[in-house]
Amino acid sequence: MLKAKTIKGNIVLPTEVLFDSYLTYCDGKVISILDEETPGVEVNDATGQYILPGAIDAHVHCYSALTEGFTTATRSAAAGGVTTIVEMPYDADKLICTQTLFEEKKELLEREAVVDVAMLATIAPNDGLDQIPLLAESGACGFKVSLFNTDSVRFPRIDEGELFEAFIAIEKTGRPVTVHAETDAIVRKFIEKYKDKGQNNPIAHCQSRPKVAESTAALTVLELAYYTKAKLHLHHSTFSRVFGLVDHYKNEGTDATAETCTHYLVLNETDMSRLKAKGKINPPLRTEEDMMQLWNLLANDKIDMVTSDHAPWPLDRKLAENIFENSSGAPGVEVLLPILFSEGVAKGRISILQLAKVLCENPADRFGLGHRKGKLEVGYDADFVVLNPMEKWTLDEVDMHSNAGWSPYHGMELHGKVKRTFVRGKEVYNGKVVGEKGDGSFIPAVYD
Repeated sequence: MLKAKTIKGNIVLPTEVLFDSYLTYCDGKVISILDEETPGVEVNDATGQYILPGAIDAHVHCYSALTEGFTTATRSAAAGGVTTIVEMPYDADKLICTQTLFEEKKELLEREAVVDVAMLATIAPNDGLDQIPLLAESGACGFKVSLFNTDSVRFPRIDEGELFEAFIAIEKTGRPVTVHAETDAIVRKFIEKYKDKGQNNPIAHCQSRPKVAESTAALTVLELAYYTKAKLHLHHSTFSRVFGLVDHYKNEGTDATAETCTHYLVLNETDMSRLKAKGKINPPLRTEEDMMQLWNLLANDKIDMVTSDHAPWPLDRKLAENIFENSSGAPGVEVLLPILFSEGVAKGRISILQLAKVLCENPADRFGLGHRKGKLEVGYDADFVVLNPMEKWTLDEVDMHSNAGWSPYHGMELHGKVKRTFVRGKEVYNGKVVGEKGDGSFIPAVYD
């Protein structure tokens, strides 16, 4: 019989913080949250530190670069207080668009992952709508599609006519459609425009993907969701108008959510001259004003979640002098929670409860994990993080666990540090990653 364990600290619940209280867990589940010690149970004392629900990073690419993989990405997650990731379906060598491929990847993660993993599926262009109910049956937490053709094989555009049919089919599963929202024709036109002018410097990446490319794509899929009643989630939204559109459609009864990412909150287009291709991300970094407006939206509960869009390209994919010849994306799962705490909570921009909402509860609820993940509650998985709110440190890319070996946040001064991470009651990080391959599990989505 397993022995119960208790940790004492400032426990972050959905509606309040219980200071100097006791969280007790056994057999992977929370069994009590009390303001007094349970007799006979050994107490691990974290007085003065936050006990947060484990973060859920709802946007992680483990295999867009095959040098990464589940083990390295989830080791990074563990070190950053992320106890569950939502894995994207666009691998470097294949689309996860059939039940067979989904089941193969699920078996791989059960062998390789250090933290828990939910998985999105996708559809292939002009084919595969019949796979949608089968993928839902296998536990997919949603279906990701793109209006931009990143790569015709591994990350293709789905045209609007087929999207309409896909939305109808996906609505029947209860899963959300999740979208990379950039209008392909606009981006292609502007990339060629800058190339023709010989403007291939870092800032040209931002200028070649104008805001209207993002907002028109968002509007298209919001209209599709409105007419089909499908659930919709917008990935990596970068500026306030997109969130305003989502809010408008919510008020009309559309079931829509949207995320922003860490990089859009702490980096902007003026950083491109310093970061060069390390700052090349799709959609691009926006203006400083856009960045500040995102913080205002977060403070007013108008952003549903914050993610990392972890895309850990090796450095040799970021060295071309011509910005358009470099891969897009950056590693980030390890610093999602530390950056949002430091730049948000420690600076007084958002509360600790708001942080828990956008990093834990909201992503759990959106992706069918809310029956066991996303908050500290009796009966829920004992996924929690010990965070010292007073410790200051400097982010060094050398210490990060991703195989990328670099970080766009290198040298950033942070306030608040993850000290320990637990997944279903097992410690996976305590200053070093102590979790092992196979500690993580596939978490099938459950929807009402």
